[in-house]
Amino acid sequence: MPVDAKREVLRHMVATVAYRGGVAVLGAPEGFALFRLNEEVRTPGEILAHIGDLLEGSIHLLKGELVHLTSTPLQWDQEVSRFFSAARRLDSFLASDAPLACPVEELVQGPVGDALTHVGQLVMLRRLAGSPVRAESYFTAEIIPGMISE
Repeated sequence: MPVDAKREVLRHMVATVAYRGGVAVLGAPEGFALFRLNEEVRTPGEILAHIGDLLEGSIHLLKGELVHLTSTPLQWDQEVSRFFSAARRLDSFLASDAPLACPVEELVQGPVGDALTHVGQLVMLRRLAGSPVRAESYFTAEIIPGMISE
């Protein structure tokens, strides 16, 4: 079976969300999940739960099911595990021979792109909460589809 280049790029994008998400969430200080700038801004825990919903929802979309997930945030460590688990499941589906029920481009412009945006929000909130993430070059980072870990 020939390699589907678009599918592979989407796998790389999911791996990028997982990698950058890991930078944003791992090593977060105690209480970070509940950090709130004001009542109109989501907490990091709420944002991470939403990212998990976006990744899980992407699997449903790929199977031809339109769902709207609005999960209540779990404890931070559980939500972090859910995030990585959802990214691994999405990557596994993309790595399979299963047909895709929606165009890759729609996932990029929709839920997967949205997830990457929200990861950036978590990075910004880490800095505002007094616990900035480590600086690194994402351009040279070793991000490999299928190699998603906490």
